[in-house]
Amino acid sequence: MGKFLPLAIFVVLAWFLYDGLGRDTKKLPSPLIGKAFPDLIVEDFNSGEKYSTQSQLKGKITLVNVWASWCVTCRAEHQTLMNIAQSKSVHMIGVNYKDTHKEGQVFLDRLGNPYDQIIFDEQGKLGLELGVYATPETFVVDSQGIIRDKRIGQLTPQIWKERFLPLIQQLKISAKTKP
Repeated sequence: MGKFLPLAIFVVLAWFLYDGLGRDTKKLPSPLIGKAFPDLIVEDFNSGEKYSTQSQLKGKITLVNVWASWCVTCRAEHQTLMNIAQSKSVHMIGVNYKDTHKEGQVFLDRLGNPYDQIIFDEQGKLGLELGVYATPETFVVDSQGIIRDKRIGQLTPQIWKERFLPLIQQLKISAKTKP
C-alpha cells in the first residue's frame, strides 16, 4: 500500500493540473451577475458632487469600466473604449479606482475621455462592493440596474463585438418590449 500512495497522489495532482489547463482564467464566475449594481453614494470625478450609483443606472443600459492611471492594461484597452464611445451604442461610466484625481486627469488628458461620467473611487469602496481585484474590469448593467455580465482584464475589440455588443443589443430589445 505504501508503494502506491505516491503514485496515487501524483495521478490526482496530474488530473487537477490537466483539468485547469483548458480554463479561461479571465472568465471567473461573478456572484454579482443577476444582482443589482451596488447602490452607494459616490463622488463625481469632474464636479465632486455626490450621488447614488443606482440613480445614474436606472433607465439606461450601461457599460461600467473600472480603471486607474497606474494600470498598464487600462492604457492598452483605452482605444477600444474610445471607439465604443464614438459609436454611441451604450452609456459609459468609468470608475477611477484607487487613484489620485491628478493622475487620473493626466491619463484622460493624454488618451481622451470615453466616459459619459466618471466615479472617483479613491478609497476603493465601490470597487470592494463590486469584487474588483484587478483593473481593468468591465460590467454590463441593464436598464433596471442589474449586472448582466462582467469581464476581468482588457476589453478588446473582439470581446466587444462578440460578447458585449450582442448582449447590449439584446438588452435594448428587451427594454423596449417591457411594459
